Amino acid sequence: MTWTSHFIHLAAYNQWMNRKLYTAASVLSDEQLAQDRGAFFGSILGTLNHIAVADILWLKRMALRLPGLASLAPLQDMPEPTALDQPICADFAALTDLRASLDDVIVNLSKALSQEDLDAPFEYTSTKGIQSKKRLGEVLLHFFNHQTHHRGQVTTLFSQLGIDVGATDLIVLIPNQP
Repeated sequence: MTWTSHFIHLAAYNQWMNRKLYTAASVLSDEQLAQDRGAFFGSILGTLNHIAVADILWLKRMALRLPGLASLAPLQDMPEPTALDQPICADFAALTDLRASLDDVIVNLSKALSQEDLDAPFEYTSTKGIQSKKRLGEVLLHFFNHQTHHRGQVTTLFSQLGIDVGATDLIVLIPNQP
């Protein structure tokens, strides 16, 4: 299996899990979504918002460095967050729509990247102003790991509310071999 196929698989997993979490969240009231539950970003809504903010920041950095990729074109119309906890949507419905758009971008980006792209140096500046230069493939590993980390927090918050989101393991999406 190639790195490009790994990232395509991780993008599909990301989209699958986000659909599960947003479906689970859709049964909660606005108050339940926004209630501070002691997570890094407070609430379920705050954590889902943070994942979207971080995704936008990383994807916009990629769009600057990979301007020829059509898969990143939808980012032009997306908001540019200035803080990792900045609310970027007026309500949960708008965040749900944004999440679906981001997941489409991520799936299409993963399909568009070549091994050469993944091996190339990737320069960026963090939200704290720190400049870095890393391989794009390793940045994408962080990108997907970050999402998984915070989705794990959200599933814990759902569990505390008695909501079972079902299977969350990547292995569920890995096909059996003959």
